[in-house]
Amino acid sequence: MKSNIQLFVFSLSLYIFSLHADTLQTFIIQLHPHGITSSQFTSKLNWHLSFIKQTISTDEDPSSRLIYSYQSAMEGFAAQFAQSELEYLQKLPDVISIRPDRQHHVQTTYSYKFLGLNFVKGGAWYQSGFGRGTIIGVLDTGVWPESPSFNDHGMPPIPTKWRGICQEGQSFNSSNCNRKLIGARYFTKGHIVASTSLQSNIQEYVSPRDSHGHGTHTSSTAGGASVQMASVFGNGAGVARGMAPGAHIAVYKVCWFNGCYSSDILAAMDVAIRDGVDILSLSLGGLPVPLYDDSIAIGSFRAMEHGISVICAAGNNGPIPSSVANAAPWITTIGASTLDRRFPAIVHMSNGEALYGESMYPANLLMSRGKELELVYVTDGDTGSQYCFRGSLPREKVHGKIVVCDRGVYGRAEKGQVVKEAGGAAMILANTEINLEEDSVDVHVLPATSIGFAESIHLKAYINSTMRPQARIVFGGTVIGRSRAPAVAQFSARGPSFTNPSILKPDVIAPGVNIIAAWPQNLGPTGLPEDTRRVNFTVMSGTSMACPHVGGIAALVRSAHPKWSPAAIKSAIMTTAEVTDHSGKPILDGNEPADVFATGSGQVNPDKAINPGLIYDIRPDEYVNHLCSLGYKRSEIFSITHRNVSCLDIMRTNRSFSLNYPSISVIFKEGMGSKMFTRRLTNVGSPNSIYSVEIIEPEGVKVIVKPQRLIFKHINQSLSYRVWFVSRKGTKTRRMSFTQGHLTWVHSSNAFYKVRSPIAVAWKYK
Repeated sequence: MKSNIQLFVFSLSLYIFSLHADTLQTFIIQLHPHGITSSQFTSKLNWHLSFIKQTISTDEDPSSRLIYSYQSAMEGFAAQFAQSELEYLQKLPDVISIRPDRQHHVQTTYSYKFLGLNFVKGGAWYQSGFGRGTIIGVLDTGVWPESPSFNDHGMPPIPTKWRGICQEGQSFNSSNCNRKLIGARYFTKGHIVASTSLQSNIQEYVSPRDSHGHGTHTSSTAGGASVQMASVFGNGAGVARGMAPGAHIAVYKVCWFNGCYSSDILAAMDVAIRDGVDILSLSLGGLPVPLYDDSIAIGSFRAMEHGISVICAAGNNGPIPSSVANAAPWITTIGASTLDRRFPAIVHMSNGEALYGESMYPANLLMSRGKELELVYVTDGDTGSQYCFRGSLPREKVHGKIVVCDRGVYGRAEKGQVVKEAGGAAMILANTEINLEEDSVDVHVLPATSIGFAESIHLKAYINSTMRPQARIVFGGTVIGRSRAPAVAQFSARGPSFTNPSILKPDVIAPGVNIIAAWPQNLGPTGLPEDTRRVNFTVMSGTSMACPHVGGIAALVRSAHPKWSPAAIKSAIMTTAEVTDHSGKPILDGNEPADVFATGSGQVNPDKAINPGLIYDIRPDEYVNHLCSLGYKRSEIFSITHRNVSCLDIMRTNRSFSLNYPSISVIFKEGMGSKMFTRRLTNVGSPNSIYSVEIIEPEGVKVIVKPQRLIFKHINQSLSYRVWFVSRKGTKTRRMSFTQGHLTWVHSSNAFYKVRSPIAVAWKYK
């Protein structure tokens, strides 16, 4: 009898709740972080409840409407309201916005979804079979084969063209390879000869096995298998996938604890060409050097001649102009962009102010509600204490406190280890002026957050303003979709190319900030030897992370179009890139619209790259002509191309030669003058296609295109056009070092086909 009464009461409660729920919806109320009304309440919770109490017209307990009280990802709360109550709520002081609660799905190597890769019929994954049949060669620090990202479940047989091996070595044997990881080699000779010391605090495997994590991370980003329930201690939880999850991977270990040597790199490229790879992904490079001195450029020319696409990182020396590396025109050079995924870790100071920071430290709710701790910024002479050098932090000054460490000189996570060893309770990593607001996150070894340069100024001013500064760090987990993206990463190297400004570099940008991908089980997520935690995935940032994104996308294009040349694949990726972010506004570089020296052609778009409509193809001989046009000597050209040519004869028969590149770089040596370029487009879309030109002229330049329409009658037909750039009289070009525009061929009846070429114009005076 009692159980029947309980069932009746429970059923009645559900019925009453359902009636009530019909009239209520869940909304997220964002409040001003420094709300003028917050000081009237003893706690943030009571402040949040006050908004509900003021809004509802009944005597109902406001806590019955409250769902969450936020103090980390944002200032505000989630609660249930009727539509009729929202108008009044919106008018209350400190209410910034009201958003309906929306359904989201869990996700981790989130960049594939951010770039539009999905399972929709007709998309890049569908058209390419997820990259099946394509082999991606990765030159890096090796691989951790046991990672679930290299599981070969559902993979097709190894392509018959594959001639590589699974080289055995220390803690690595042939059984570590499978249908996903089809090959692995290691190259040590250059490293051994160049090394003055073979000592390292990280165990170095003399085999393809990865001791550092970088190679495992990049390989899985390019072609890693799908891994369910992946995360970094719960952060970024979801499904991990590489850009081309159906592609095969071959790993070439060329990087060791003290770097990567040209001899080893060239040896690996040499073998990879013979092994039969289709794509080479190199997340490595050095300072800009002439092409004839650049081993990667030289090896890449060989690969290109064999039909292999070479994808390289642009480098991490941004935002310095002309810092871009790997600038050879036959290489696809990748800069880094951001995602709209954040990991907030807010610094709440005792003066009531809050500073935005980010971290992937695995905090729990109890820690976020913890008490305030004293802040300390140690500035003892020149001992390096501001940068938290080892041995620079006196225990008596930092024990039990939140220690502020300036970023720079050495690793971010390593500073946290120094603070931990000195007895500090937590760390705030403060960007300096060189890093500005860059927000690369780490899985710190102690509670820690990273703040931007502007925030660090506020923090230090607060510390200097009081005798006992205090704060706490509130960790907010994973937040998606609340920031403009993509934007150019602060560290991403910029053009124009120091060695060849006639080619616009980088070519494109791709996600390279806070990328979650596979990680070895011999390392903690920070990579520090003291870090005893173990994970299958961790987070990294750099153009190293952007490069394999495009390596994987190139594999998709290659799978869909196996007969295309590397230049055709590059053109497809470049001419379909996006110049606006996901809000439809220009991609930003800091607080300003990004220029083409930061973005190249723009952010990669895989779905469009798979079907570009038109391509700018380039034959190997045309690269030789290009080198002649730059004034390279016969010996220099030979060192790159292995072709003994007479530039005098070549230029005599190609007086108006210009490389058929998908972007255009114009250099006026004086204020006045004109330049003419010839370009050739090949129809890879549909027969009987008509394209018309649209031009956004660079300021101070007149652009003339002839013809203005291209009429293609069949597929694979090629047509040429000429474009003149005239530096206008009376302009202020002497005060203008650079201007930009673009040239786009638009299909007359299919708006999907827009073949866009960025234009960079520079003036140089004696």
